Amino acid sequence: MSSPESGIVDELSTGEEGFRIRHAELALGYGGAGDPDDPDQVQAMQMVLHLPKADPPARSALLAAAAASAVALCLDERVGPDGPWAQRYLAWKHSRIRKVARRARGAQWLAANEVDGVTVEIDGAQARAFVPSAVGEVDPRIKKLQIGGTDLQHDDPGPADPNLPVLWVSSALGMTLGKSAAQVGHASMLLAAALRPEDAYRWSRREFHCAVREADPAQWQALSDRVRAGGAVAVRDAGFTEIAPGSLTVIAVPPEAW
Repeated sequence: MSSPESGIVDELSTGEEGFRIRHAELALGYGGAGDPDDPDQVQAMQMVLHLPKADPPARSALLAAAAASAVALCLDERVGPDGPWAQRYLAWKHSRIRKVARRARGAQWLAANEVDGVTVEIDGAQARAFVPSAVGEVDPRIKKLQIGGTDLQHDDPGPADPNLPVLWVSSALGMTLGKSAAQVGHASMLLAAALRPEDAYRWSRREFHCAVREADPAQWQALSDRVRAGGAVAVRDAGFTEIAPGSLTVIAVPPEAW
């Protein structure tokens, strides 16, 4: 896996110039600004997971949809220069990266889709990432949605599509569905930023679809070795909720063909 370089981005065609610019911004990384004194001004990306009461989706598919929606928003043309979402996106990106995962069903889900954001569906599971904002300015249709609560059983979806990235979640941490959704959202962003622009663009043509799988301790060790060798990227959590600061939560592995 190669890091973006100026010589590589020139391989993109003129029609993909806007994507190149957005990818370059994502590749710059995150943070740099501390938290504001007013907690209501802390920046966060809200995410909503569609959890219908009848026939809920598989956990792995829902997490994959959450991951795809997060990176899709970060590379959406509307966050680009002069785009209508650019100012809000950059304010969040230049702060400490936070995501808040909520759940919705029925009319709540329909209302959530009226708020600025990007929805992705994978294997019947749907998730929506919203344009970031200060936590005190979250749209009421989103703010009222529950953060904790309903979880989903862990599933075993079998081998992943070899042409898609795989986001491996550490099974040892026992993260909730909401926490896992935020973490795979971080992982998809980190992976896209680390990819060559033409590979990230190829991924975008598939709506950033990916697979989410759980890694047992032995698999996790092998994946950690791959991170150290530069063949994968890992999320190191800040420890705001659920787990200890510095914990590695998700390791994202690109397809071998990339």
